[in-house]
Amino acid sequence: MLRRLSFNGNPFIGVFAKSTDEVIISPPDIPNRAVQNACNSLGVESVRTFIGGSSVLGSLIAGNSHGFVTSPYVLKEEIAMIEKYAPVARLPGKMTAAGNLILVNDNVALVHPFMDRKAIETVKNTLKVDVYKGTIANLKTVGMAAVATNKGVLVHPKASTSEIGFLENIFDLPVDIGTVNHGSGLIGSALLANSKGYVIGSKTTGHELGRIEDALSFG
Repeated sequence: MLRRLSFNGNPFIGVFAKSTDEVIISPPDIPNRAVQNACNSLGVESVRTFIGGSSVLGSLIAGNSHGFVTSPYVLKEEIAMIEKYAPVARLPGKMTAAGNLILVNDNVALVHPFMDRKAIETVKNTLKVDVYKGTIANLKTVGMAAVATNKGVLVHPKASTSEIGFLENIFDLPVDIGTVNHGSGLIGSALLANSKGYVIGSKTTGHELGRIEDALSFG
C-alpha cells in the first residue's frame, strides 16, 4: 500500500488535506489518483472542496468523527459538501486557521493557548470533546506541531517533558516524538492519519516511518 505521497509535487500534504476516521477532505485541484491512494491507505471516503476558496484547507479545518470546525470564511456551498458526513461550525473570533490551532481526536482537543471562550465552546460542542489549552515545543499552532488519532499522538521532537506528560494525561494515549519529510518537526504539515492508517509526505525517511508507525500503533 502506498504510504508516501505528494500533492502536485508538494510533500507537505497535511497543509492541503484533513482526515478523520470517516473521510478525507481535499481540494479539487489535487489529482484524483493521489486522493484515491490516500483514501485506500486511510480506509475513508473522499470529499473534494475548497475552504473559503482556498486549497490549503488542512490549515483551515479541524475535525473528527463528530464534526468539523472551520475557518469563518468557509462558503455555504463548501459547508454543504462537508455536512453530508458531519456537522460543520465556523470558528468564531479573530483566529481563523482552525487546522493549525486545534489538535483533536474523537475524545480530546488541545487548542492554541490564546483561543477565546466562545471559540473553545464551539470546538467543544461541535467536535464533542474535552478541550484544553497548551503548546507543543513551545509552539501555539498545536494542530501543525502534532497529529492525534484514537490510538496515539505523534509530536514535534522539541516537545518538552512537561508538554508530553500533559498530552499523555489529557488524551490518555501513548505520546511520542518524531519528524516528517526528512527532519521537519511540523508533524501535522505532512501526516494524515486515523485509527485505520496513514499517509505521509513523500520525502519522509524509513526511520521516520518507523517512528510514526510505533507512535500511532501501526507497527
